[in-house]
Amino acid sequence: MIRDKYLDISKITTDRKILKIFDVVHRHGGILRFVGGSVRDAIAGRTGHDLNLSTDLTPDELAEACEDAGIKTTPIGLKYGTLGLVINNTLLEISSLRKSVKDDGTRSMFEFTDNWEADASRRDLTINAVYADEQGNVFDYYDGIADLEKGIVRFIGDADARIKEDYLRILRFFRFHSLFGKTEMDRKSLMACIENREGLETLSIERIKEELIRIIMTPNAADVLEVMGNHEILLNWLPKSENLEKLSFLIRLENALNLPQNYLRRFFVMYFPDKNLAENLAMRLHMTKRQKENMVKWADVKIGIENIVEPKLRRKLIYRYGKDFCIDKLLIESAKTQIVPDNLIGLIKEIEEEIVPVFPISGKDVIKTKEADNSQIGVILDKLKEEWIASDFSLSRDDLLQKI
Repeated sequence: MIRDKYLDISKITTDRKILKIFDVVHRHGGILRFVGGSVRDAIAGRTGHDLNLSTDLTPDELAEACEDAGIKTTPIGLKYGTLGLVINNTLLEISSLRKSVKDDGTRSMFEFTDNWEADASRRDLTINAVYADEQGNVFDYYDGIADLEKGIVRFIGDADARIKEDYLRILRFFRFHSLFGKTEMDRKSLMACIENREGLETLSIERIKEELIRIIMTPNAADVLEVMGNHEILLNWLPKSENLEKLSFLIRLENALNLPQNYLRRFFVMYFPDKNLAENLAMRLHMTKRQKENMVKWADVKIGIENIVEPKLRRKLIYRYGKDFCIDKLLIESAKTQIVPDNLIGLIKEIEEEIVPVFPISGKDVIKTKEADNSQIGVILDKLKEEWIASDFSLSRDDLLQKI
């Protein structure tokens, strides 16, 4: 259960201001430990983890300890036993240990405790219930380290009970299996997710969307999404994808060439929707206006890789739709055909470095010629712009003025 000096704490943090908090808590008779993702990811050799800590002090006791040490705090989650500490102008969350005492049928009730194992028992997965102190001693109450080493993702104790505490844990199970799983999905955990899938309907679409994005952004998203689709997880929100092999291709392509990863682009590749379905999917997931516009534009503009590879056509596309659109469309079409254009990195660089021309005349120029009234200005400008684009932007200002 306790592994002495097991973890190099510098893999979690080297920030002296954060490490100082351990002394602050100790001076007030408490214990402070890193927990969850920060410990799990450090053990697994991953970077970019969230930094969360737990203490056996109550929120009031922790606030008092911080006040004595001159550390600013903010009550960001006192209802759930979490206090925010302002460190380096950012919020660091520290949660007090809790144990379950009652379940009213809709939510779990808890009270504060000094029992670390009781706190661990309330967490979702074994790999997320591992703690570490500032000396690198690791406290593992449910064999999380062994599961991490074997690539087993499973719930703590009764999987059904863990899920009923928060149905979002269904999606978390799939996300963490995509990240850390090395074996087939744990049978008991998977069955509990399937049996409780209707509980997802009690969650807000915002929570569903946030977790779905995290799943899509994992390296093995296609495999996990296939299992989810086969068992109708999220079927009330999303149709089953028939393009997961193409999503897998896109993910491999992004990773192999170290390309920026994009949730929306990956999501689009799951369906290759037409305009109507793109709008519908955007509405279902409460996407932002810009996200919806991108989905619809990708669906509505019918171009292939050959249109982007050819320089003259590419310049027109960049002018009409922008550089980001062209890069995204290039990767989307590569996934669709599962063909990588020659020198893809060089092609993307050319798109990024392309100088976008500026249409050299305006409505005022048309008015000055006195050749058209106000009702004709827009039509004339549109026609001139199309001729300018067709000339590969070679028509000069004087050329355009003469055409009015």
